[in-house]
Amino acid sequence: MQKKLFAVGSLLFLLLPFGHPLAQTTAVPRPAPPVPASRPATTNPTDAQFGQQRNAQPDPDEVKREKDMEKARNKERFASLKKDTDQLLALATELKKSVDEASENTLSLEVIHKTEEVEKLAKKVREKMKAN
Repeated sequence: MQKKLFAVGSLLFLLLPFGHPLAQTTAVPRPAPPVPASRPATTNPTDAQFGQQRNAQPDPDEVKREKDMEKARNKERFASLKKDTDQLLALATELKKSVDEASENTLSLEVIHKTEEVEKLAKKVREKMKAN
């Protein structure tokens, strides 16, 4: 008797997921995607993925403005580099004088601070030169 109940239970276990309507998974209906508002017809439609116009020609005024801004940034960066390298030369010259004045057995704390300043400024100049 137990074998029959076990066999029937096993058969129900196997068939229940497929045959019983409650055991089946029901798909949750998804809401319909919103209907986009009608757009006026344009010669350059907007790309839905990136929000840019397809086949759009760049505005010549905008291109000129960007080039002018780039030139101004480069000019400013060059002026900053020139100022920093002048300062670096002055610090290096002061450092050399301090080392020349120090005795062979002693180096002052001032020399150590100047070398740290030279290192920091040299790193700053290197980073500015790497940028663009």
